Amino acid sequence: MADSALSIRTITESDLPEFSRVVAWAFLDDPRGVDSKWLKVLEHDRAHVVLDGDEIVGTAGILSREITLPGNVLAPVGAVTVVTVKPGHRRRGVASLLMKTQLDTMHESGEAIAILWASEGSIYRRFGYGELATSINRMTMPTRMAFHPGVSVSDTRIRQVTREEAMPFMREVHDRVRRTRVGWLSRVDATWEVQLADREVDRDGLTSYRYCLHPEGYVVFRVKGDGGPRGPQDELHVRELVCETEQAYADLYRFLLDIDLATEISFYTATDDPILHMVDNPRKVSRDLGDALWLRIVDVDRALPLRRYSSDVDSVLEVEDSFCPWNSGRWRFTVKNGEAVVARTEEPADVSLDAAALGSAFLGGVRLSVLKRAHRVVEHTPGHVDALTMAFLSACEPHCPEVF
Repeated sequence: MADSALSIRTITESDLPEFSRVVAWAFLDDPRGVDSKWLKVLEHDRAHVVLDGDEIVGTAGILSREITLPGNVLAPVGAVTVVTVKPGHRRRGVASLLMKTQLDTMHESGEAIAILWASEGSIYRRFGYGELATSINRMTMPTRMAFHPGVSVSDTRIRQVTREEAMPFMREVHDRVRRTRVGWLSRVDATWEVQLADREVDRDGLTSYRYCLHPEGYVVFRVKGDGGPRGPQDELHVRELVCETEQAYADLYRFLLDIDLATEISFYTATDDPILHMVDNPRKVSRDLGDALWLRIVDVDRALPLRRYSSDVDSVLEVEDSFCPWNSGRWRFTVKNGEAVVARTEEPADVSLDAAALGSAFLGGVRLSVLKRAHRVVEHTPGHVDALTMAFLSACEPHCPEVF
């Protein structure tokens, strides 16, 4: 329960300096004032502060975005960001008040799905967010690696250009590609400024961004300069690689692997990135898997019908959701030809699970059969968990390439 002395409201322009300081202090960062890049995307009417008297002790925001769901369905989503509690004010219900207010707001506005990146893995499941809704894979690989003989690389010229020249092309390509990739988000103007912020403070000792264009894709990367008696040992840190075709993907990676003076490439990518199967020696590619999006079903009956499913199924789901009680109860979940219908029912449950487990499985990133083995899902009628697992899967692993 929240401390009765606390209050919550949306922010005003005058709150921004203190809002920025609280966010910085909570993340153990140095305050940078109102020029903080994250404030550029903040929607003031969807950002909240918790106050203890006149003191701001908590912050949170919702970004209005569009997410691509299985079946290439575009759906509105509330992207939760800058959730912080000021040091010294923890364990008083500040985060609970923020989370509850946000979910009530999305429920009232009709957003059936909420997403976030979790700073700590122990926080958000208790608010109904499911972990590993998408995963992210950090790959590191040496340059000069050969592709196996079956990979075709075209003679298309890849051009390095200025940021100003690259930006219109990248925006068009990204908008087309994100509509076909499960977990990708729409971008507004300010999102581009944040995602590709290139101030000195953003570079962490690396160079400014390099922008390289293919007719059907692009890559953005920084360089970490290094050298010694053996010569240059530069590292390429890829920020974005976005391709409309498989050919562009092969061409751009061949381009990166062949850049002179560089000895290593690192990049964050999807767990089913095909590059691992394109190179002739995949053991040279190191991989480090982590969680990315955490997903929250705000409204079961509105969220589940949004996406498309891989197989037919007819099950009664009993959902437990103490934080959003309108979701609790039994729901008949019926899929026919990829489309779902969800309705309240009093029939016996075939499967029981909580809102967090449902959120983990929603994009197909976590199998319900695995959650059953983890004691997160209970099967009452044999065979229903396997049937649901197959229905929720999609052709590719979900992936969100940007932190917000």
